[in-house]
Amino acid sequence: MRPDTPFKAIACFDAVMRTGSAKAAADVMFVTPGAVGQQLRKLEGWLGAQLFIRSVRKLQPTEEAVRYWQQIQPALAQMDDIHARLRGTSVFEVSLSLPPAFASTWFARRMPDLIQHLPDLQLHLNANAEAVDLRAGTYDLAVRHFDGQDDRLHSRLLLNDEVRVYCSPHYRERLQLFALEDLRRATLIHTTSHANWSRWLAQSGASLSGKAGGVRFDQSELAIDAARRGQGLVLTSPWLIEEDLESHRLVQLFDCTLITGKGYYVVYPIDSPLSVGGKVLYEWFFQ
Repeated sequence: MRPDTPFKAIACFDAVMRTGSAKAAADVMFVTPGAVGQQLRKLEGWLGAQLFIRSVRKLQPTEEAVRYWQQIQPALAQMDDIHARLRGTSVFEVSLSLPPAFASTWFARRMPDLIQHLPDLQLHLNANAEAVDLRAGTYDLAVRHFDGQDDRLHSRLLLNDEVRVYCSPHYRERLQLFALEDLRRATLIHTTSHANWSRWLAQSGASLSGKAGGVRFDQSELAIDAARRGQGLVLTSPWLIEEDLESHRLVQLFDCTLITGKGYYVVYPIDSPLSVGGKVLYEWFFQ
């Protein structure tokens, strides 16, 4: 390797490409945006190539910059792995983003297993209904509820999504909900982020003509909790209510299962290799 290789400039370049701006890169590296800009110009001079088209408030990477970044990514990831081992640190820091309902149910239920098998993992967890921008470099991995189609991400299916109708045993007995026509007596609990009632009703052949109303929630966990409290019927995934079914706080009504066409996918950016800790956590998900 050449003795004049500008490692600091390369690090600044990588940070700008990951975060999308000199200011965000400066925040990550604890320097000023001016210092980042200076390092970028140094790298351009060393390479003899223009990496960015500069405007008043934006750095636009050139095609050559994108190709260069893609080519150096494997080397940067390998250096991170080697440095972690040489420092003798077996602690892996990983930032993970999850949908709130998934985080508080499926993932929380499996946390003891994660801690037992990966005791050296330092996990920074974000549970947000809005999908975070993984290309910004703030998060290593995410679980997303979608169809798996995004050419900017590596997407691997963890769980297929299907939904069924559930309620509390007391609610079922009180309203005598044993046949599809009994739905007329029930309150339907809707989740705006997972609106599948119309599809389930059409597939099951149930007719609710003349019936209006219901309860609507923005978040799945609130809808599920309302069903636990005997406030109506919730249409949700069995992955989100495993403990409720085992403890009989919720019971399934009817046999109809709707395949939504979505799933829970583990994703990470296609142009950013996983860190050591990211790889370890990724593998744990699929064990």
